[in-house]
Amino acid sequence: MIAIVKESPGPGLILKKVPVPGEPGPHDVLVKVKRASICGTDIHIYKWDEWSQKRIRPPQIGGHEFTGQVVKIGDNVTSVAVGDLVVSETHIPCQKCLQCRTGKMHICKNMQILGVHRDGVFAEYVRVPEIVLWKVDPSILPEYASIMEPFGNAVHTALVTDLTGKNVLITGAGPIGVMAVAVAKVAGAAQVFVSEIKEFRKDLARKMGADIVIDPTEEDLPSRVRALTEDNGADVLLEMSGNSTAFIQGLQSLTNGAVVSLLGVFPGELSFDINGLFTFKGLTMYGITGRKMFETWQVATQLLKNSRIDLSPVVTHILPADRFEEGFDVMKRGISGKVILEF
Repeated sequence: MIAIVKESPGPGLILKKVPVPGEPGPHDVLVKVKRASICGTDIHIYKWDEWSQKRIRPPQIGGHEFTGQVVKIGDNVTSVAVGDLVVSETHIPCQKCLQCRTGKMHICKNMQILGVHRDGVFAEYVRVPEIVLWKVDPSILPEYASIMEPFGNAVHTALVTDLTGKNVLITGAGPIGVMAVAVAKVAGAAQVFVSEIKEFRKDLARKMGADIVIDPTEEDLPSRVRALTEDNGADVLLEMSGNSTAFIQGLQSLTNGAVVSLLGVFPGELSFDINGLFTFKGLTMYGITGRKMFETWQVATQLLKNSRIDLSPVVTHILPADRFEEGFDVMKRGISGKVILEF
C-alpha cells in the first residue's frame, strides 16, 4: 500500500510503498482509509521541531485524522462490522488506569496517539483497536467525517460551559478556532468575537459566523471587546492560538467571573500576571485535551447529521495523497482551512 512516512529524523515526509498491516488481533480492526486530513501536529512532525524529535521514532507512518470503511475485524470485536463506515478517536486509552476506569479515557495516563506513538493513518489501510472506533452516519460526507476529530476539539472546548446569551472571545482562527465559532453560535452565544492577524483566517472566521473579527496588531483587543460589551468584557474565552500574547490579551478582555477554555498548545513556559488576570478576577479555567470519549463524538455527530453546522467553508483543499506536499505547503503558509487527502 502507499503511505506518507517520516522515513528518518529530519524535515519532510515521503510517499512510499509499505506493507499492509497484518491480520487484526482479537480486539483490533483493519480499516480501508478513504480520507485523511492534515493537522497542526502533522506540521510539527513534518518540520521535525523539538516536540517531534522527543516523540517520533522513524520510520513511521504519519497522520491521525481519518475516515474509512471496516474491511476486517478481530475475533472479539462486536461494536463494528465489515462494511461499516467509521471515524476514530486518535487517543488510544489503556483501559486500565484510574482515568480510564472512572470515565475519563480522553486523559488516560498511558495514552498512545495515532501517528505519534505508533503508525498513523496517512495510508491506504490502518489497524486500530476497536475501542477507538465510532460508526459514522452515511449522511455525513467523507470530507467532513475525516475532520470529526478536530471538530470534536472545537465542540469540547466550546461546550465546557453554558454559552447561552454569553459574549464569547476566540483567540486564533485556525481550523479548530473557526469551527468553534459555529459551535458557539449554535449553542446560543450572544456575540462571538475572534482575534486573528492573518487575512485568510479572518475571512474564514466570518464565513463560519463570527460577529466581529479583530486584528490585535491594528486595534487594542481588550479595549475593543469592552466597547462591544458595555464596558464589561467577554464572558468566555476560547484560547485556540497557542500564542502567549494572544492568551494574555484574551485574559485582559474578560469580565470578572469569566470562564477560560484552553486548547492552544504553547511552545514553552508561559509567564503572566496570575494574580491580576486570573485569581483576583475570579476566573475559572479548563485545560482541554482531545475529546470526551464518546460524549463529544455523539454531540459532533448530531450537529453534522442534522445540518446544524456547515463545515464546507473549513474544507478548503481536497487533494490526492500523492500531492500531500501541496497540502502541507498551504497549511504552513496559513492560507488554508482543513486540507483533506484522498487515499
